[in-house]
Amino acid sequence: MVRPRSIFGPAAIAALLVLSVGGVALATGPTATASTTDVGTLAATAGCGRAPGLNSGTHTIQSNGKSRSYILRIPANYNNNHPYRLVLGFHWRGGSAVDVDTGQTVQRDTWSYYGLRQLANNTTIFVAPQGLNAGWANSGGEDVTFVDDLLRQVEANLCVETTQRFALGFSWGGGMSYALACARPNVFRAVAVYAGGLISGCSGGNGRIAYFGAHGIRDNVLGISGGRSLRDRFVNNNGCTPQNPPEPGQGSLTHRTTTYSGCAAGYPVVWAAFDEGHIAAPQDGAPGDSGSRTWLPAETWRFFTQFGSSTPPPTDPTTPPPTDPTTPPPTDPTTPPPSGGACRVAVAVNAWNNGLTQDLTITNTGGSAINGWSLVFTLPGGQNITGGWNASYSPTSGQVTARNVSYNGSIAPGASVSIGFQATHTGNSARPSSYTLNGATCTIA
Repeated sequence: MVRPRSIFGPAAIAALLVLSVGGVALATGPTATASTTDVGTLAATAGCGRAPGLNSGTHTIQSNGKSRSYILRIPANYNNNHPYRLVLGFHWRGGSAVDVDTGQTVQRDTWSYYGLRQLANNTTIFVAPQGLNAGWANSGGEDVTFVDDLLRQVEANLCVETTQRFALGFSWGGGMSYALACARPNVFRAVAVYAGGLISGCSGGNGRIAYFGAHGIRDNVLGISGGRSLRDRFVNNNGCTPQNPPEPGQGSLTHRTTTYSGCAAGYPVVWAAFDEGHIAAPQDGAPGDSGSRTWLPAETWRFFTQFGSSTPPPTDPTTPPPTDPTTPPPTDPTTPPPSGGACRVAVAVNAWNNGLTQDLTITNTGGSAINGWSLVFTLPGGQNITGGWNASYSPTSGQVTARNVSYNGSIAPGASVSIGFQATHTGNSARPSSYTLNGATCTIA
């Protein structure tokens, strides 16, 4: 398995640390520091209601007198009347937009856009910008300007919810995401900084923005003390209660995630420390990167999607988004229980040392449509759901009820819906022994 390349020599790090950054305002938004009341006050973009002017693939623009490029991925079921979440994924030093777009350096497709594209399931527009000389030096603020120009082009041609812009990256890509947190806190809703450092500058740096930081305690490229310093800027900006959050011990191969208390409404700070080095897809219980076992995408996706959206999802998407297990159940009543043998559940479990994912396909084998459903099952002892998709899950251990979300409540005869979740376990990774749909026992495939 190939790790993302991000090896800085001492001289390179020293040079990068002294870079200064300027900033050019994004024409579509103000440059003043965002306040709590600013959250959610923006709107859909000019591309809404129009035929898409851009397609998935590589695009080139002129920015600051230079030719720059980015890879764009539009949902397969794109609806030009639905404002979409927009996520920018920045590559590491020596990496590329292709690496981010494909996930090929860790696990092709599964790790695309740091694992978020798979979780988004065609509900989000993704962009992978290409850095100059395979990096993000941001000299004179030119990379921030590139992002401004990129956003201007994308949003003039596609329907984007301007309260739902996010950025993330690893190593130098994390540094670039941090530079955007500093320079464009009123443009981006939140950032996720993986193993970053102050290497793309911090122009401004006084505004509030939701901040997620992740760092390895044994990082010998960009040390965790630097990551803590980046984090603490936004702990202070966001009015959070300062603390020294717990971090795992060396040799534990675990992670510890802390959500800060006292933060201003709408501006959380979350810190995830893990027992590993300078890697971007850490896994509990084993060393190195893993696209399928890493816990980091699910935690990042949960952080980004907690802010919701000002608009409902598209009508009848073919591949709907994941949901947090704490999502409230729907209010629509479910249909009466189907007759015996009228449902089937196919189960696929992927387990590792102390975690697992479970993918479920629910099929209506009856003769009438189901409108609103609840799937009940009992998790083996020691299993606890940490994240899920395409359903709400409550509670997260013991007897669990998975309820439909707004876009998948109807199951026509012969049709199926796919849901799933990620969980921890203490040794027993078995699937539940039975499943009931609206009170009727399903067959298990």
